[in-house]
Amino acid sequence: MDNLKTEEIVETLSKNLKRIEDKDFSIYFFVIDTNGSPVASVSNIYDHVKALNELGYKACVLHEKNEYMEKQIGFIKDWLGDEYSSLPHVSIEDKDVKINMVDFIIIPELFANVMEQTSNLPGKRIVLCQSYDYITETLEPGKKWSDYGINDCITTTEKQKEYIDKLFPNNLNTMVIPVSVDGRFKKTEEPKKPTIAILTRDQRDTVKIFKTFYLKYPHLKWITFRDMRGMTKNVFSEALKESCVSVWVDDISGFGTFPLESMACDTPVIGKLPNLANGWITEKNGMWVDSSTIIPDLLAQYIQAWLEDSVPTDMLSEMDTTVSEYTTKVQKEKIESVYSTIIANRVDEITKTLDKYEVNNLEEKNN
Repeated sequence: MDNLKTEEIVETLSKNLKRIEDKDFSIYFFVIDTNGSPVASVSNIYDHVKALNELGYKACVLHEKNEYMEKQIGFIKDWLGDEYSSLPHVSIEDKDVKINMVDFIIIPELFANVMEQTSNLPGKRIVLCQSYDYITETLEPGKKWSDYGINDCITTTEKQKEYIDKLFPNNLNTMVIPVSVDGRFKKTEEPKKPTIAILTRDQRDTVKIFKTFYLKYPHLKWITFRDMRGMTKNVFSEALKESCVSVWVDDISGFGTFPLESMACDTPVIGKLPNLANGWITEKNGMWVDSSTIIPDLLAQYIQAWLEDSVPTDMLSEMDTTVSEYTTKVQKEKIESVYSTIIANRVDEITKTLDKYEVNNLEEKNN
């Protein structure tokens, strides 16, 4: 705006405020190329895009290259379904993509390079931090998000918010939008099968757990393990519905969608507490341990209880209570609240700038 006359700046700012009022702006969500692998954080980004479009906003998924975008749309169709693959997708290579002052760019915490590369764009940029463990992965030593002109962050839990606020004190506005459990994860009247659904961040943990289980409890070799990696959402949900119990090990989890999905399917969880244990994990809604070495023994004990139809009903009830706080409806309401606040804050920023230029414009006319 430096080359514009004060009167022209006032006119431009006034038009931009009107555009925000009319919801005539875009919210771009930068995503990685997943290379055809299901990634929970990407699924959550699509939930944000979907909810915002349903609320009347122009939200879209932003890709680095057209090639990635075309592959990703096909993958999302197979993984999440048509309602997600049909959401707006654009590429940075698309000449029609022009970032305006009224637009918003949501950048995952892992991409400090994107934060730096977009620092001269006029739009409002916000970090979406779903994994506290990735924050410093690409940040240069001593650098903060505010060094790239970013002062707003959305995260998924109060625990992560506390961590982020301590990491970047006094220069960040952090808001919380929880992850939701997809409606496909629900109870069924079909009987459970003697199958253990297992998901670990490190594949070696999966191998250790099932080998130790079979070694210590050879009489339970007829119980099968099902590795939950790489499944479409439909297959994933059906597998959890069928399983009699699930196992989860993820030390650096930022939220923990899998155990909640398991609970929603009425499948109890045996899990190792992550380094930053989330608030929804309680001693009543699952079987939580500090070491994965205990898991094979807990599995044997639980299988015996399941075979005898003596699984504690209070745990099953507590699972229902926990999951009820993470529905699509709850998340959508929070998305509406948080993004409305972000947009209102942007209006305040532009209004303050407009007020300053209006004063200057008036002074110029009087001189």
